Amino acid sequence: MSVITMEATDGGLRELKKARTREALVDAALRLFAEQGFGATTTEEIAAAADVSQRTLFRYFPTKEDIILDVQDETEETFRLKLADRPTAEHPVDSLLAALTATWSELDPQSLNAHLRIMRLADESPKLLAAHLQRSAVNLNLLASLIAHRTGTDTADDPRPELVAAAFGSAVHVGIIRCCRSGDGGVDALIASVNHCLVQLIPALTEPWDTVRPAEACASPRPLGPAPPADGPGTPA
Repeated sequence: MSVITMEATDGGLRELKKARTREALVDAALRLFAEQGFGATTTEEIAAAADVSQRTLFRYFPTKEDIILDVQDETEETFRLKLADRPTAEHPVDSLLAALTATWSELDPQSLNAHLRIMRLADESPKLLAAHLQRSAVNLNLLASLIAHRTGTDTADDPRPELVAAAFGSAVHVGIIRCCRSGDGGVDALIASVNHCLVQLIPALTEPWDTVRPAEACASPRPLGPAPPADGPGTPA
């Protein structure tokens, strides 16, 4: 084996080990948070549960909040990549719905349940909720910039990219929170709750409130379903 090949192999093994360590820390943290609560769980306990030193934990995650935010950021990045792959001629809301569906379809039930667990934790911990909302604001700004880039608009003059990103993000957030508070932790319930909020969003803003409309009676935006194929290249962020 050549020196270059050996170095490449060693580098690949190191990256694999780092990925496994990160995954072990996240899994241990989420389990302990669920069992003991976010505030009551210490970094020492997380490190011990993942069979690493506390010093190793801090190399990956400087704080407990960073463990949660790492999971959030990974999914948000995947979502933005899916959005960038949508056809640029597609309406932004349709692209957002398709990208969200594609992102969730690639998550296994364990990952989706982890997101539900994280939202429950954030709902119970003011400190974690503040960190989550702060990171969500950063991700919404990135999303608005991507929408503006894809549509050829300038957020300095046109508020629509920011409005669409904020409205979409709020509807998804409300759907997840409502699912968490209902006590139904199933993945199907999560998707149904988010879908209901997305479908109700525009009627809630534009139609009279004298009657309550079921989600299936609202024609816009389109509810979550199988993502249509990306029949044209999207504009990368």
